[in-house]
Amino acid sequence: RTSSIRFLGSYSLRKQFIFTINGPVFFPGEKYILNSHFSYSSFPDRFWGLGNNTPHSNEEEYNFRQFYIHLHGERLLGHKLFAGLIYDFQRVIDINVKDAGLFEQQQVAGRQPYQVSGLGASVSWDTRNNTFWPNKGHLLSLQATHFTSLLLSDHRYTNFIADARFYKRIYRKQILAMQAYGFFNTGADVPIRSIASLGGADRMRGYFNGRYRDDHLLSSQAEYR
Repeated sequence: RTSSIRFLGSYSLRKQFIFTINGPVFFPGEKYILNSHFSYSSFPDRFWGLGNNTPHSNEEEYNFRQFYIHLHGERLLGHKLFAGLIYDFQRVIDINVKDAGLFEQQQVAGRQPYQVSGLGASVSWDTRNNTFWPNKGHLLSLQATHFTSLLLSDHRYTNFIADARFYKRIYRKQILAMQAYGFFNTGADVPIRSIASLGGADRMRGYFNGRYRDDHLLSSQAEYR
């Protein structure tokens, strides 16, 4: 499979910006794979509160600056089975929330500047023929990352991610793609930028990223290409 490093930069006339470098690197024979993500952003976000039943009228805007690093190295065990190690770091600075707003009312962790740092492990079975536009194969992945003060994290919690994707050629260039996804946090100290967030470019695209937030998330989706 092909390695790919993507560079993304976005800047607005209101001095808002996002800079990102990410992508997978496949070493010879796919014996090792390195997935990386580096970003620095200063961009507003929106918050409607926690849970499934937040009305649209709750919408609040908040601003922050954030550094984010995610490193995920995997080693081939055999027969497309991989085991990996994860390092995740996030530093949120200059966060500004509404006085006496939802963040205060619901006592949301992370409403003050903070950083989180965690180590984790993964196991995956990946038979996809391509990581960006696969038309056959599947991905079954489990990840667990623990954030602790031993790694200079201001918040302590554990994150679990389960991801299952299937790709089936129906006829010639017609592909059916399906995904089931789970995101779970344990611990009572999960900060706002680390809780589950529904929506965005990758999953449940009909929703603004973060329209619904809570400790846990389950979603499923299908595409006919």
